[in-house]
Amino acid sequence: MDPVEPAVRMPERLSVRDQVLGALRAAIVAGELSPGSVHSAPALAARYEVSATPVREAMALLAREGAVEVLPNRGFRIAERSARELAELAEVRALLEVPVVVGLARTVPSQRWEALRPLARDTAAAAADGDRVAYAASDVAFHRELLALSGNLQLVALAEDLHRRAQWAAATDRARLVSDARQHLGLLDALVAGDVAAVADLARRHLGAAG
Repeated sequence: MDPVEPAVRMPERLSVRDQVLGALRAAIVAGELSPGSVHSAPALAARYEVSATPVREAMALLAREGAVEVLPNRGFRIAERSARELAELAEVRALLEVPVVVGLARTVPSQRWEALRPLARDTAAAAADGDRVAYAASDVAFHRELLALSGNLQLVALAEDLHRRAQWAAATDRARLVSDARQHLGLLDALVAGDVAAVADLARRHLGAAG
């Protein structure tokens, strides 16, 4: 069920559970733990050289995010998303985020949008490198900081949960990542310019194609 793999040492700065959580997220996004594959807590614990308890705790959090399915007495199955599920997630994200972004476009001054430029550039750089793990992190960060300008923390948390659920099965090819990153930059340019019509169009297209 679990192939023998070299141990992966955890960094020291976080709790063991959080270290394992970050490592598992990266492994899933990178495709190292492939959709549909089943993994036991002891095997994953051996891989990361930790006890099984933080692995189970991390997997429980990932199950709440929709990344894995708990299999009683067996372990965890990495989630598989159908095309319909991905389309539904994209639709819900668009319904939630587009009106907020359009509203912000009318009220937020351009210099506040410019502060998001480094995140957009990080996303573009990760896409150009084909680094899906770095792209996923910067993609979430860009959307989080954009929506945070609304001041609605519940919105930010809900949108991020939906975003992560969609990311677990996102396309891995570099061309798709580069295209999505360019949409971030285009959306940011429209927001800085205060072009509300362009913002509405770009946000609908970007979120409607998200996956």
